[in-house]
Amino acid sequence: MPVERLAQSGRYGTHSLRRTKASIIYKATGNLRAVQILLGHTKIENTVRYLGVDVEDALTLAEGIEV
Repeated sequence: MPVERLAQSGRYGTHSLRRTKASIIYKATGNLRAVQILLGHTKIENTVRYLGVDVEDALTLAEGIEV
């Protein structure tokens, strides 16, 4: 089902769609810093919490990636 129809159905709000998109980008790229920038988070820890990923693994990944 296209994103537009999911949003219109009332079953999903904009926040859940935003979180889903961020999760898809993170899983596809492994680039936590890029997701942080896309979400507008000032702290990487907020992005880690938002995505629900393992903190140590995510921070180790983020340190090795330049954006």
